[in-house]
Amino acid sequence: MPPPADIVKVAIEWPGANAQLIEMDQKRPLTSIIREVCDGWSLSGSEQFALRYADGAQLYITEQSRCEIKNGTILRLAISPGRAARQLLERTQSHGIDARLEALKELAKLSADPTFAAEFVNMEGMGTLARLVESGTHFGEMLAFTLTAFLELMDHGIVSWDLISLSFIKQIASYVNQPMVDVSILQRSLAILESMVLNSHSLYHRVAQEITVGQLIGHLSNQEIQTYAIALINALFLKAPEDRRQEMASTLAQKHLRSIILNHVIRGNRPIKAEMAHQLYVLQVLTFNLLEERMMTKMDPNDQTQRDVIFELRRIAFDGENEPTGTEKRKALYAKDYKMLGFTNHLNPAMDFTQTPPGMLALDNMLYLAKVHQDTYIRIVLENSSREDKHECPFGRCAIDLTRILCEILQVGELPNEGCNDYHPMFFTHDRAWEEFFCICIQLLNKTWKEMRATPEDFNKVMQVVREQITRALAMKPSSLDQLKNKLRGLNYSEILRLRQSERMSQDDFHSPPIIELRERIQPEILELIKQQRLHRLCEGSCFRKVGNRRRQEKFWFCRLSLNHKVLHYGDLDESPQGEVPFEMLSDKILVSDMKSVVTGKDCPHMKEKSALKQNKEVLELAFSVLYDPDEALNFVAPNKYEYCIWTDGLYALLGREMSSDLTRSDLDTLISMEMKLRLLDLENITIPEAPPPIPKEPSSYNFTYNYS
Repeated sequence: MPPPADIVKVAIEWPGANAQLIEMDQKRPLTSIIREVCDGWSLSGSEQFALRYADGAQLYITEQSRCEIKNGTILRLAISPGRAARQLLERTQSHGIDARLEALKELAKLSADPTFAAEFVNMEGMGTLARLVESGTHFGEMLAFTLTAFLELMDHGIVSWDLISLSFIKQIASYVNQPMVDVSILQRSLAILESMVLNSHSLYHRVAQEITVGQLIGHLSNQEIQTYAIALINALFLKAPEDRRQEMASTLAQKHLRSIILNHVIRGNRPIKAEMAHQLYVLQVLTFNLLEERMMTKMDPNDQTQRDVIFELRRIAFDGENEPTGTEKRKALYAKDYKMLGFTNHLNPAMDFTQTPPGMLALDNMLYLAKVHQDTYIRIVLENSSREDKHECPFGRCAIDLTRILCEILQVGELPNEGCNDYHPMFFTHDRAWEEFFCICIQLLNKTWKEMRATPEDFNKVMQVVREQITRALAMKPSSLDQLKNKLRGLNYSEILRLRQSERMSQDDFHSPPIIELRERIQPEILELIKQQRLHRLCEGSCFRKVGNRRRQEKFWFCRLSLNHKVLHYGDLDESPQGEVPFEMLSDKILVSDMKSVVTGKDCPHMKEKSALKQNKEVLELAFSVLYDPDEALNFVAPNKYEYCIWTDGLYALLGREMSSDLTRSDLDTLISMEMKLRLLDLENITIPEAPPPIPKEPSSYNFTYNYS
C-alpha cells in the first residue's frame, strides 16, 4: 500500500553524526519536526535551528516551501536563518581579515536564499555592506564577495534601489573606470550599475554622470566582461530620455562600437552564448528604434526644405537637363518626371510621404540610394521610365512600401523581447547597415518585378513575394551584406514558386477518395513515429534558462525523461551543458503517474505570478507548466518555438493526450506526403507479369523509417 500523500520520506544530516531517516508528516508544524530531529541528536534550543536542502542551492525550508520536498530528498539541519544572519553580520565587521573573508564568502552564498535575505535585511545588513564598499578598504576576494552578496540581496526586491547613496554609486563606478581591476570585481560592478539603471529612474541620471560610454567600450576587448559591458550600454541606451538617445548613438558611432563588437565579439575566438546573443539582439533593436521618429513623421507638403529633397531625387535621376523657362511648362515637366520616378501623386509627390509608417524614413532611404549608390538609382529609374509596355516598376511607390515592410520585419519601434536572441550579424558589418539593407532590397524588388512581368495592378502580389524573399533570406542568418545578396539571388521568383508549391503539396497533396483513404490508414503509424521521436527527445533532455529579474546572470536547469518513461528528472546547473546531462546530476524528480495536466501560455502559474513577463508575448508563447500532485507545478520557458513544440507534444503523449502543436501538424503532413508518394511510386513501377502471382494470405506491410534531426 503506498504511503499517504502527506508523508514524505527524507534523510536529515548533521555534521559528525549519522543521518536520520524520517517520515515527514507535511501536516505537522515544521517547528515540531525540527524539535524531534534535534532531540534525536540531543541538541537543545531547537528554535535556533532550521532545515535546508543538502544539495543544489541549499535553500532554507519554510512552511511555504516545504510542499516542494520529494520522497528521497536529503536535508541538512542548520542554524536558523535569523541566527545565521546575526552571526555573519557580526563576523563581517570582525577585525581579523581571515575571519571577515570567510564570513563574506559564506554571506555571498547564503544571500541567494530569500528567507536568509529577509532576515539579513531586517538587521540593517545592507547598510553594513554599503559602508564596507564605500570605505574603499576592501580589495580582491573580499571585495568580490561583498559585491556578490550585495547584488544577490538587492535582487530579492526587499530594498528599493532608490535608497542607494551617491557615494556608493561613485565607489562602484570607480571600479569600472580604473584600468587594472580584478575581473570578478569588474563583473559585479557592471552588473550592479546595470540594475541601478534598469530599476531606478533617478539612479539612471547618477550612473550616466559617472560612467562614459567610451569607458564601457574599452572593456569589450576582455572576453570575460564583454557581456556585462554591453548589458550596461544597453541599459543606459534603453533608459535614456528621447533627446539623449540620438546623442548617445552618435557617441557610440564615434567610438566605433559596431566594429569593436564585430571584431571582438561576433568574430571572436569564442562561441557566442545565449546571454551575449540576447544583448546583441537588444542592441540591434535599440539601434533600429532610433528610426522610429522618422518613421512616424509625416512630410509637410508646404515645407520647402523637405520638398527640395524630392527635387534632388529628380535632379539626380534626370540630371536637370532642358529646364523650361515658363512656370506652366516647368510644372508639366516636373509632373512628367515625378510620374517616371514612380510617385503616386505626380503633381505633388510630397503627399506620398504623409502616410505613417513609413513617413519620412522612406524619403531618407531613397535619398541615400540616390547619393551613395547613384548609378544603381539612375539605372532603376531610367530602365523603368523608358518602358512602354505597362510593365514599368514604379520606383517611388515601391521604395515607400518597401520601407514599411522592412520596418515591420525588423519590428522598428517595438521594445526588445525578454529571452529573444534573434540578432543578425550582418547588421554589425556596416555603419549604415539599415540604409544598405534597403538598397539591396530595392534592387531585389526591381529584379522580382521583372521576373514576374508585373504591371501596376500586380503591385501587392509583388510586395508579398519580396517580403517572403527577405524573410526567408534573413532566416538563414547571413553573416554579411554580401552573403545576404547571395541568399536573395538564390531566392528568385521561380524558387519562391517552387518552395510554395512544395509546401502546398505537403499541406493538401491529394483529394481523391482512394488517396484520402490511404492517408487515413497511414496516419496512425506516422503519429506513432512522431510520438516516439518526441519521447526520445525528452529522454535526451533539454536545458532551460531561469528567467529572473537579472538577465546578466545565466542560470540554467535541465530536465529529461527516464528511459522507461516513468519519471521526469530535473535539477539546476551552473552553466549551459555541452552534451547530455547524466541522471545522477539531476537531484529532483516527478513521477509521470503524478502528472495531472500540461498548461501553456497565460494559464501557467509562473506567467500569472510575473506581471512583467505576462506582458511579454514572446515569453508567453514559449511558457508551459506540468501540474502534478499535490497541486504543484514544474514551470518551463522553452528556449525557442521548436523546443516548445517538442516538449509540449512529448508531455501530452505521456498523458495520453493528442499532440497538437504546429510542428506535429507539419511533420505529420510532410511524412504522410512522403510515404504516399513512395507508395504511389512503387505502384507506377510495377510491371505486370505474364502469369499472376499467387495471392498472399496477408497483405504485406510497408516499413519506413524516418530520421529526425
